[in-house]
Amino acid sequence: MAALAFTPSHIQRPKIPQFGTPRTPKSKPRCPIRSSLTLQPNFSDPFVLQLAETLEDSLPSSSSSSLPSLSLQKLRDTSSETLLSTPWPSRKDEPFRYIDTSFIKQSQIEPVRNPPKSLTISTDTQFPNLAIVDGFGVNSVSNSSELPNGVFVGSLLELSEEGTVKRVGEFLGNGPEGDLFWSINGIGAPDLTVVYVPPGCRVESPIHLSYFSIEGSEKGSDRMPISNPRVFVLVEKGGEIDIIEEFLGADGDKCYWANAVVDIVVGEGGKVRHSYIQKQSLNAAHIKWTSVRQESASSYELVEISTGGKLSRHNLYVKQLGPDTETELLTLHLSVSDQTQDLHSSLVLDHPRGYSRQLHKCIISHSQGQAIFDGNVKVNRYAQQTDAGQLTRSLLLSPRASVNVKPNLQIIADDVKCSHGAAISDLEEGQLFYFQARGIDLETARKALVLSFGAEVFQRIPYSSVQKKVENHIRGLLGPIQKETS
Repeated sequence: MAALAFTPSHIQRPKIPQFGTPRTPKSKPRCPIRSSLTLQPNFSDPFVLQLAETLEDSLPSSSSSSLPSLSLQKLRDTSSETLLSTPWPSRKDEPFRYIDTSFIKQSQIEPVRNPPKSLTISTDTQFPNLAIVDGFGVNSVSNSSELPNGVFVGSLLELSEEGTVKRVGEFLGNGPEGDLFWSINGIGAPDLTVVYVPPGCRVESPIHLSYFSIEGSEKGSDRMPISNPRVFVLVEKGGEIDIIEEFLGADGDKCYWANAVVDIVVGEGGKVRHSYIQKQSLNAAHIKWTSVRQESASSYELVEISTGGKLSRHNLYVKQLGPDTETELLTLHLSVSDQTQDLHSSLVLDHPRGYSRQLHKCIISHSQGQAIFDGNVKVNRYAQQTDAGQLTRSLLLSPRASVNVKPNLQIIADDVKCSHGAAISDLEEGQLFYFQARGIDLETARKALVLSFGAEVFQRIPYSSVQKKVENHIRGLLGPIQKETS
């Protein structure tokens, strides 16, 4: 079946055969959607089941019984088991209280079945780069000669080192209790991109993962292609690496759904610096999960810049699994159209002397734009001598722009140093007056203040070339806005 669309009469029909046409046997391993349905006939949501079957049908055929194929099948099986009891989210569900996903459900959802046959990918980067197009890795990593021995970047199905495959397989399917979109990705991911760093190895050059969404419908169409890129990063004990994720849309304002997951495991004493840049089409849905597991004395730093998507949601889950662990999260969301920018984060500290800092900033310059921040920091009983801080600041540049923030700090330990705060405002008149008193016009003053508000985040990107590109992109988005708000 190529498309997914429902009318109310479809949903009301009680018979199971409506959810798919009979299939002829195939040689590839199958997700246990139908067998689970037989055991659990009272499934929760016919729409979700139909979507799962459509994604399953779109996967490429394979009769391989190799260890990488079995590991990927394990991920699909685990995802299918959780998906069958999970309904499509609505505003009655607390995590989706302020976000409307109905425009996705009302579209004709079509999985992207194959990578483009002829496509020239241009990536403006000097770093080792891997292009992922509509969920498919389309080439080998460029500049691979810069990678140390033992480091692997590429498809799980091309990973020949049996020991590394087994290590990756230990973690697949054992992540957090993700939501429906996590499970949809697990079923629909055509492959798994693996980044592996062996023990004690320091990778000097960052790995640049460029995600391209090529398939898309024109504005006004109800067709919505979906891609499910999935990446797994494993940094063994004492390893270090930088990861740059950049999400780019096709030319124009096409409609599509990018449903991505990245799973990161940082071994004892390991270090990961992660830059995540999202510049999708303004008619796209961009939903992403980032799951991070940190062993003792490890360090993880995330810098996120999100400016695209009609609906952009980032689910961020970080768990410290040992003492003396450091986590730093910095986020900048920019909404210059009728966009929704959403960050739901959860940070769990379970061990002594943990350290964490989270800074969330958003700029909403459109009357129909909105931002959402739901950040939870949980300091459990044995996380003594923890130092945790959380701050969210929002800048509203239009009278009807909206932001919903819910910073949440839960402390069970008694020997801690923790704080959190929230601020929502427009530009301060005193700041504008300071500029004008020195001969700087109002428009220039506003632009300088707005850009400096976001600079606290994007200037933390470790590489100047990437940082400059992000700054120019933000300047271009803010340029025409300043005249409207001045």
